[in-house]
Amino acid sequence: MMNVDKDKCIGCGLCVKDCFVRDIELIDGKAKINNVTCFKCGHCIAICPKGAVSTDEYSMEDVEEYNKEKFEIDADNLLNFIKFRRTMRQFKNKDVETEKISKIIEAGRFTQTGSNSQNVSYIVVREGIDELKEMALESLNGLGENILSNLNPQTMPFKRYAQMWMNMYENYKLNPTGKEQLFFNAPAIVLVVSDSPVNAALASSNMELMTNALGIGTFFSGFFVRAAQGNKKIMDYLELAEGKEIVTCMVIGYPDVKYSRTTPRKNADISWK
Repeated sequence: MMNVDKDKCIGCGLCVKDCFVRDIELIDGKAKINNVTCFKCGHCIAICPKGAVSTDEYSMEDVEEYNKEKFEIDADNLLNFIKFRRTMRQFKNKDVETEKISKIIEAGRFTQTGSNSQNVSYIVVREGIDELKEMALESLNGLGENILSNLNPQTMPFKRYAQMWMNMYENYKLNPTGKEQLFFNAPAIVLVVSDSPVNAALASSNMELMTNALGIGTFFSGFFVRAAQGNKKIMDYLELAEGKEIVTCMVIGYPDVKYSRTTPRKNADISWK
C-alpha cells in the first residue's frame, strides 16, 4: 500500500500530475493515494519534494536522495564504456565474490519492467556448474543428432551448430575438466528468468554494464538457453517454476585477456520520419 504522511505533505500536486494511472488526488490540500489502480511504480515517492510518500510493500531503505555527483554519468564516457565492452570467453581460475554477484543482480532488480511487474528472478550457479554443464552438453548433443538425422531446407542452416554441439559433447566426454565451449571454464553463471522475455532482456543489459564496471567479464550463452528449453532434467535441477523461462544465461568470471581498443560496427539503420 502507498501511504502519504499528511504532516509532511504540502499539497504541491506534483505526485498527482506525475501519476500515470491517475490514482492520486488532492483533498483539502493534501495528497490522497486511493490504492485502486496504483501499480506501485514509486514515481510519487521519487517526485515528492518533502519525502511524504512511502510504501509498506517494499523496503524504504532502497530509497536514496538524489545527489548529482553520485547519480550522473558523463554521456561520452558512458558511450565509450558501452563501445569498449567485449564478449568474454577467456577466464582466470578465480572465483567471483558473492558481493559482486549480488551487485550485478541489483542492477537487474532496479531495471524497469512493464506495469512494474518486477517479474524477473535470478538463479546463480557455482557449486553445481559442472553438473549443469554435463546436462546441457548432453541435451545439445541430442539436439544435434536430431537435426543431422532430419536434414531438410528448414534445418539445413542449423547443420553447423548440430556438428559443433556434438563435437563439444564428445570433447567433454574425453576430457571433462579440459577447455570447453559452453561455459568456457568460468566459475559462475547467472540465469535471468521471467515469463516476460522483454523484462528479462532489459535487466540482463543493465547487469552486463554492472559486470563490466566491476572488472568482471561476461558473455551470454545462447547454447545453454537452447539446451534448457523443454529439458525436464535441467528444469527440475534448477527448480524452475512452471511458466518461467530462462531468457539469458550470463557466464561470468575474471577476464584472462586484455583488449586495447574498441571495434567498428556497421552504420546504424535509421529512418527519420
